Amino acid sequence: MRKRRNWLPLLAVLVMAVLAMTTGAFAAGEEAAEYVSPFHATAWSLLPPVIAIGLALITKEVYSSLFIGILTGGLLYSGFQFEGTVLHVFQDGVVSVLSDSYNVGILIFLVILGAMVCLMNKAGGSAAFGRWAAQNIKSRVGAQLASIVLGVLIFIDDYFNCLTVGSVMRPITDKHNVSRVKLAYLIDATAAPVCIIAPISSWAAAVSSYVPDGQGLSIFIKAIPFNFYALFTIVMMISMVVMKVEFGPMLRYERNAVQTGDLFSGSNPYAGLIEEDSEDSRGTVIDLVLPILVLVGACVIGMLYSGSFFDPASASHMNIASAFSSSDASVGLMLGSSFGLLFTLVFYGLRRAMSFKQMMECIPEGFKAMVPAIMILTFAWSLKAMTDSLGSTEFVEAFVKTYAENFAFFLPAIVFLIGCFLAFATGTSWGTFGILIPITMAIFPLEDPLGIICISACMAGAVCGDHCSPISDTTIMASAGAQCDHVNHVSTQLPYAISCAVISFVTYIVAGFVQTPFIALPVGIVLMLAFLFIMKQLSPGQSHRAA
Repeated sequence: MRKRRNWLPLLAVLVMAVLAMTTGAFAAGEEAAEYVSPFHATAWSLLPPVIAIGLALITKEVYSSLFIGILTGGLLYSGFQFEGTVLHVFQDGVVSVLSDSYNVGILIFLVILGAMVCLMNKAGGSAAFGRWAAQNIKSRVGAQLASIVLGVLIFIDDYFNCLTVGSVMRPITDKHNVSRVKLAYLIDATAAPVCIIAPISSWAAAVSSYVPDGQGLSIFIKAIPFNFYALFTIVMMISMVVMKVEFGPMLRYERNAVQTGDLFSGSNPYAGLIEEDSEDSRGTVIDLVLPILVLVGACVIGMLYSGSFFDPASASHMNIASAFSSSDASVGLMLGSSFGLLFTLVFYGLRRAMSFKQMMECIPEGFKAMVPAIMILTFAWSLKAMTDSLGSTEFVEAFVKTYAENFAFFLPAIVFLIGCFLAFATGTSWGTFGILIPITMAIFPLEDPLGIICISACMAGAVCGDHCSPISDTTIMASAGAQCDHVNHVSTQLPYAISCAVISFVTYIVAGFVQTPFIALPVGIVLMLAFLFIMKQLSPGQSHRAA
């Protein structure tokens, strides 16, 4: 059976290649700008991500699965024409996304973070922090709660959250035998779910940009109590750690970590890419903490700068909240991480923590450490470009307007489901915001309480789908932050995310009728706690978990 599964990607490529070579070409004089795919704005536009996700879950191999999804999008766009497929996949796909300034900024941020992690390891900062943690954090519960607290505190941006929390907490969770997939879940669950309820964050800026007349930030704040998936994810995460309950595939990984010390229970794509933490006793906690603090501060200042906070021309009407709402996360994080890296190099040089040659060797080492995340991100962005060119947004918009308007009180739950599906299929929360928020505002005016609830449902559904999707950049970043196998992270996180999504869906049905968070939110929290209690009772074997 395993051998047969390994043939699936190759078989899919061969079938599509035959189709490409046996079908007709574009019309001779047709201009590329005027060309519309025969599959444009149809259900077929969602086929590429469905194929990519399905193959990734079946074969456990993400690179070929994503590429086959991209290839499928190219074939559908070109009408199965060979030359058109190749040009669309590479020119309009891979090359286009790598030429986008926003994406390049994120990749630079990733590379710099990788270099900083390598520097902190070689300087002995990570090892020193691990020694400090061993003395002050005494239990697995404490290590996981510390990860959650740090994730909640870093609410500025999900990318920054994932890699920073991973870099700081890996030594601590490793010492307490917390599996890497569990750390990845804790990172992922404190990334997008926290950012989407933080008024000062890049996510608030994204949501605010889709609301007209400068009402974006106020609408975002009003929607926070109805953002059930984000709130329930935080409740679920903390409750699971305190109650010591696991279920699904995660239970096996956690059991192996506790009983055998095997943190991976499978492949580790990052093995050997970064040297192990230096055991040189000259390293101190400050070698880790100070660069991280400077990095956080520099990224905050960078995002304020990108939001024109320091521009004299806008100083009269600009405050911190409005600066964040108009900031560019890519520019802010790129500038902030650059200054953070420069400070780290100077700081370690003055402390003589390592030689200049050793510091320079950490730059390519950090780059190599981030190659898996960069490859997956590039393919995921290219896959999104394919679905965009096939008109997936127009298809979903037409579907919602046709079928959802007749179910007013159930509309929040319906919008939540559509947001989940769209973000899952495309791997983007922000793109889902851009599709669904304008539609809900067209159906309900902002003065209508259902309008606010539906906007919350858009955001919650987008985060849920993003949380579940193997091609989501945040999910990819969480895997990179924890340095664990990406497909293992997705497969272990999925049962948790789906459980939270089901409870959120039920709560949105309640909210559609009562239209107040003071009733709906407690109902959902009680359902969540009851669910976790039942799962704990159904899994008596969890007594192996040490405190």
